[in-house]
Amino acid sequence: MLLDFTLTAGGIVLLYYGGEHLVGGASGLARRFGVSNLVIGLTVIAFGTSAPELAASITAAVFRDAPEIALANVIGSNIANIGLILGVAGLIYPLAATVAFLRREVPFMVLVSVVLVGAVAAGALGRPMGVLFLALLVFYLWFLFRAGAEVPVQGPDDEPLPSPLGSGLRVALGVGLLAIGARILIDGAIGVASDLGVSQRIIGLTLVAVGTSLPELATVVVAALKAEGDLILGNLIGSNIFNILCIMGFTLLVHPLDIPFASVAVDLWVMLAFSIAIVPLLWFRMRIGPKRGGLLLASYLVYVVVLFF
Repeated sequence: MLLDFTLTAGGIVLLYYGGEHLVGGASGLARRFGVSNLVIGLTVIAFGTSAPELAASITAAVFRDAPEIALANVIGSNIANIGLILGVAGLIYPLAATVAFLRREVPFMVLVSVVLVGAVAAGALGRPMGVLFLALLVFYLWFLFRAGAEVPVQGPDDEPLPSPLGSGLRVALGVGLLAIGARILIDGAIGVASDLGVSQRIIGLTLVAVGTSLPELATVVVAALKAEGDLILGNLIGSNIFNILCIMGFTLLVHPLDIPFASVAVDLWVMLAFSIAIVPLLWFRMRIGPKRGGLLLASYLVYVVVLFF
């Protein structure tokens, strides 16, 4: 059991640093070749923070024949992003939202969550659904770019441009660490599930999901300490959208999943409930402070306890 926990922890560490190097290298290449910070944020950073989930899900589905972990990782990550990470952020710093945010990003997150629930219920987790998810992702990025294109974000004028070779090497290193880390994490997680006598679904919803959400957690804690509430909300809501559309999209293209709806129904409803709960929590007074953050965190902890007991 100690070896399995060590493999799991080692895999999480490799995924974290793999995501860091991928984001840093890709951002450097984008800046070097004149891509705007807005596009970098909507594509490179969004993909980078979700890269550990993508690597873990594809590895679980393709190389380890563990489809439950692949789907549970996405569901569990979305639940953790709102219940755990947003809850912790609210305890650190009150998060304010705009009306535009509530009318645009949040409804789209709820919409894609409903689509995922419907796809699993209909047994439609095949390649056509993967194409649909990726098409929705392209539309979402295009819409955000059009909506925010008139507000370019510039970095410091005197900031030196990174070396293309150095940035390229960071991308390659990030991809390598993600591949190795995902394989080690899934092997360790499957071993932990076997040692503890629990299902792959529970391990995917908790251990794997939280482990692959470490980039979001690190980003949010730093942003909360710097009082950057907009960055926190945008990162978490965007990450949930990206988890469903990008991770499930690519995973289904590579390896269609056949998972009974009954085995993950409760978790899907919990994910949808957390997504919808954002609306009333933010709408009244337009902020999530310590009380509401504590409520989200407590709800998440109750969910995890119920999973195991």
